Amino acid sequence: METTEAKKIAKLNDAFRKSGQGITVTTGVQALEDLIGLVDEIRRFKDFNEDNDPYQEHDFGTVYWFGQKVFWKIDYYNPELSGWRDPLDPSCNRVLTIMLAEEY
Repeated sequence: METTEAKKIAKLNDAFRKSGQGITVTTGVQALEDLIGLVDEIRRFKDFNEDNDPYQEHDFGTVYWFGQKVFWKIDYYNPELSGWRDPLDPSCNRVLTIMLAEEY
């Protein structure tokens, strides 16, 4: 069941993901073809369902890129990037990590 809190987090996560900012990629992803195209694919991602988004916060997804299974996830950090921060806190810094499934 989707909560009001989950809806707020999902809205913030969608806006952040679509912005294309705050992205980090693993070594495996750096070696993929068309990294800019991959980031654009993740920015456009809309395939959220019960399997990949059980908490309905839009903080994780899977795409296939040039035959590779790629995960992306959003984590929440304090302003110093040294620890967790509540995703609804205005001082929360989001980081979107893109990784090969085998690197997870």
